[in-house]
Amino acid sequence: MKPFISTAFYGFFKYILALTLIATPWIFKGFDGTKLADISSAALLIPIFNGWLQLIMNIFRDTEASPIRQFPIKMNMVLDTVMGFILFVSPWLYNFKAKAFLPEIFFGALLIFLGVFTKRSPFTSKENHSPSQGLLTSTD
Repeated sequence: MKPFISTAFYGFFKYILALTLIATPWIFKGFDGTKLADISSAALLIPIFNGWLQLIMNIFRDTEASPIRQFPIKMNMVLDTVMGFILFVSPWLYNFKAKAFLPEIFFGALLIFLGVFTKRSPFTSKENHSPSQGLLTSTD
């Protein structure tokens, strides 16, 4: 499948996503009505840590929405996919799945989706690194 998310949309949307991840423990509630911040320390810290990493990477990423363009976008997409997977499996990994797991699954899947289907993604974009002449300098 071809990537279809533009890097400009990706850059601006990631700021919103990072701030939402930071606020997730206080915005969303578990199945019994308690906030995620009160369920467990993992439910509190994993979204906050992930959101701050996303925000820092957004500031330094090489896209249109970044003020400091130093961090390669391909590496950012790989890290998005890895952090999305960690966020996705965190309710089962840290054993708070019985109390809440929907925000972690949603935001984890969203990070994986953005990391895979954005243009210039290393997962869906193939770059041809082979030279056109096959490194031949002479045919003698």
